[in-house]
Amino acid sequence: MRHFTRALAIAGILMAATTTTAMAQTVTKYVRFTRGTATSFGILDGNSVRELRGDLFANPQPTGRSFALSEVRLLAPVEPRKVIAVGLNYKSHLGERPAAAYPGLFTKYQTSIIPTETDIVLPSDSKNAHYDGERVIVIGKRAHNVPITEAKSYVFGVTVGNDVSERDWQRADLQWFRAKASDTCGPLGPSIVTGLNYDDLLLQTRLNGAVVQSQRTKDLIFSVAEQVSYISRYVTLEPGDIIYSGTPGTTRQIKPGDVVEV
Repeated sequence: MRHFTRALAIAGILMAATTTTAMAQTVTKYVRFTRGTATSFGILDGNSVRELRGDLFANPQPTGRSFALSEVRLLAPVEPRKVIAVGLNYKSHLGERPAAAYPGLFTKYQTSIIPTETDIVLPSDSKNAHYDGERVIVIGKRAHNVPITEAKSYVFGVTVGNDVSERDWQRADLQWFRAKASDTCGPLGPSIVTGLNYDDLLLQTRLNGAVVQSQRTKDLIFSVAEQVSYISRYVTLEPGDIIYSGTPGTTRQIKPGDVVEV
């Protein structure tokens, strides 16, 4: 039997702290979309998308064309070469376990990534898959051995994701290969948001309309800069690579027909 769970990763729920500094910045939402046979980047402006020409990370230029949101199909906002994730990064998710001295890392795969409003299709032998709502860091330029003091300058923006996790396999397997990296188990987007204080955002997850996770990213054990700096010591990060940053609180099993919104 295949399991279907509707995956809605809604970036509009990722909110900035209402501080003078945050409000003074220009907030921009970038999307990737198809219209007909063409795939483009664009800027989301209410219910319309302003098309961009070129690479999102290499000074894209406006084409002058704008489309109604209903005319396009939103894709995952990037096609990452590397999908890295940080585990156990909120104290509220640790339970009785002590916090680690450094970020605990694992990887997902490109085939894990799916866009908003797409079905999660779990492997037929999955019995205990959970949602993991997370803020996701999007890298904007090549980062290798970056010091913490400079790490934020390598971040293009943030989006939201669902690190769908099979808890039985996490406990039983040598690696988290199938527990975390199975096909479709990484809903992402729909928009990359820039101009916010990424270290103080409200992250919320809803299951069938009910809020089941709610915590600010200032409560993360390892900040944006710490995550980017640490990872770049070992793996060179490229524009478009992403980092799932960890999930807060407790999670529960998702079942066929459930709708998860982050």
